[in-house]
Amino acid sequence: MNTLPLYRQLANHYLDAIRSGTLKTGERLPSIRLMMEKHAVSLSTAVQVCRELEDYGVLEARPRSGNYIRQPDTPGKAVAISLPPPLDTGVYVGIHEQVSAVLKASQRATVKVNFASAYCAPPLYPLKVLQDNMIKALRQDPHLLDTSSSTSGHSDLRNVLARRMLTAKTHLSAERIVITHGATEAINLALRAVTRPGDTVAVESPTFYGLLQILESLNLRVLEVPASTPAGIHLPALEQLLQGPEPIKALIVMPNLHNPLGSIMPDAHKARLVKLCAEHDTVLIEDDTYGDLVDTEQPLSTLKHWDRTDSVIYCASLNKTLAPGLRLGWISAGKWHDRVEMLKHTQTRGCEKLSQLAVSAFMATPSYERYLRRLRKTLTQQRQQMSAAILRYFPEGTRVTNPRGGTLLWVELPAQYSSMMLFHDALNVGIQISPGDIFSNTRRFHHFMRIGCGAPYSPRIDEALQTLARLLKNQA
Repeated sequence: MNTLPLYRQLANHYLDAIRSGTLKTGERLPSIRLMMEKHAVSLSTAVQVCRELEDYGVLEARPRSGNYIRQPDTPGKAVAISLPPPLDTGVYVGIHEQVSAVLKASQRATVKVNFASAYCAPPLYPLKVLQDNMIKALRQDPHLLDTSSSTSGHSDLRNVLARRMLTAKTHLSAERIVITHGATEAINLALRAVTRPGDTVAVESPTFYGLLQILESLNLRVLEVPASTPAGIHLPALEQLLQGPEPIKALIVMPNLHNPLGSIMPDAHKARLVKLCAEHDTVLIEDDTYGDLVDTEQPLSTLKHWDRTDSVIYCASLNKTLAPGLRLGWISAGKWHDRVEMLKHTQTRGCEKLSQLAVSAFMATPSYERYLRRLRKTLTQQRQQMSAAILRYFPEGTRVTNPRGGTLLWVELPAQYSSMMLFHDALNVGIQISPGDIFSNTRRFHHFMRIGCGAPYSPRIDEALQTLARLLKNQA
């Protein structure tokens, strides 16, 4: 029995028609009146179907003309993943154990090809420049390693970060930025500043499994809000939850290059999301870990750009763009700045200065932008090669996202396949993947998996993908 609401069943029906080519770009969708007659549905249901299709970027309304099929943001054979399933309210019980079991199994195994990593291959990072900057910093100040660091971080790095945010039309004061041990600590600080154990926090579904571990460790109740490509979090579903009886203390979202979906929230959605959270007194925590990897010269706007009440907490990381070993992130906590600064001092004190000076010296030069352009171009090629191979080798009906940047692909297998079974079978032959089950506390993503594309495509990677395809064939 199909438990999806009727309007979503119909929206999926039309999405399948678009994906199969039955409805082509530029063709007119049946009118509201015809849809009501054809499917025997009410006016409100027919309207909601059109809104759903608009939200997923495949429909545009033309004044006095009707609704027309448009080219989705993820063109070609690699199409948008299925519409989200029904809302689910629940407590994350056991997700920590499930994620831990997957991570421990991976650590014990001899991994020859790692598709689970979200990082780039080491040769793609500017390691030599950073090493040279560290040596220079030590020569200029031999006492760097025998003096303590400021809780908020070195002023050079905070100033560089504040200046860079101006290009994203986001005005932040360097004095109100706190340098952290990666985005993980930044999000921990944000949650500790605005919640107490037992509070309810909303997250996108699917979401990064590390976030689920953080939430469970803080004893927070969690609501899953459906998200999908290309627009990210499903705003009508979120609005429904915000209007419900259970107060939502905070919402954590990744608007630019969501992990694992790769979705990018349109500006209109960003503005609406910030307004919705402000109206319902829900703290909005923005995770912009992958923002610098978007394939565009002009940085995308942040949620913080639309913030008029200082109620958006902005978190970011330099680990994916510069070097994983640096473990540098940062947070701009708005009205909770003082609270976050004190929590940072209480938990971990300041981050060490040497890496901050090396990074700020590089980011302050034009070389940093040139480096990012090269990196984005390389990653685009690697994603395209990986996606083409997956669609070539994997079972018929496999779908792959086509993100506009980053290192990740979200792969949807036909429903009869299990990515967790594939994870264990692949690990036995030295191949690591990220099974969909760890990105949610539900079983809705059992046939999904996240594939990393940070390494240059090679015969070894091609062979590993063929091996995954053979293992899937054994499940059939």
